[in-house]
Amino acid sequence: MTTPTPSNMMRVFCIANQKGGVGKTTTTTNLAAGLASHAKRVLLIDLDPQGNATMGSGIDKSSIEHTVYDVLINECEIRQAIVASDSGGYDVLPANRELAGAEIDLVGFNERELQLKKAIDQVSDRYDFVLIDCPPALSLLTLNGLAAAHGVIIPMQCEYFALEGLSDLVNTIKRVHRNINNDLTLIGLLRVMFDPRMTLQQQVSAQLEQHFGDKVFKTIVPRNVRLAEAPSYGIPGVSYDKSSRGAKAYIDFAQEVIERTENGVQ
Repeated sequence: MTTPTPSNMMRVFCIANQKGGVGKTTTTTNLAAGLASHAKRVLLIDLDPQGNATMGSGIDKSSIEHTVYDVLINECEIRQAIVASDSGGYDVLPANRELAGAEIDLVGFNERELQLKKAIDQVSDRYDFVLIDCPPALSLLTLNGLAAAHGVIIPMQCEYFALEGLSDLVNTIKRVHRNINNDLTLIGLLRVMFDPRMTLQQQVSAQLEQHFGDKVFKTIVPRNVRLAEAPSYGIPGVSYDKSSRGAKAYIDFAQEVIERTENGVQ
């Protein structure tokens, strides 16, 4: 039996997948915009040195004064680094290439895997949701995200090799839960870039439902050109073309996340 989560409690979710190119950043930016469209206060944390979530939120990563890197190494407070995404309707803790050096710079820190958690705790009264876009690797950056989160959302394509990577990621979540963050749990699996015409995708989707049950989100995000176009304009797909199938799917997904959260995230 799950315990309902208080409605005023900030929820911190990692969007993670150790495989690249699975729509992780697209999911993070569009979930942020979708939650914002439901009148939720959202902070998106870009924890990937590529800075794609930053750019996809309409923020020029080359001209920002402070980034998540500065926050992680205690060069500035998190409030100093947060900027608004006018195109998405949410706030962003941005990233750029500087973040790649964090792995080395954090080595000398005590509890280095908790640096992000300590920062997020400073703004716990300002947001309903914090979404962390993790890099596609189990690095110290990803570990900081997992150590700070209440749960993990895994976007994945319904392809054969995705199942193998999924098993590795679930095991990683279990290890972090056991050794670092007892609050961490798997919130759910989101099927993205889905094409119902492909028999293999239908088969993998059915396997996910069979093995993970209600951990598989009901929402399925279709392969959608408008979602793919949006980042080049610095706009989340949800804001770029609200009438597109992809945007509607992410708005539905945001509502599903809200409902799951209100019913307890365990």
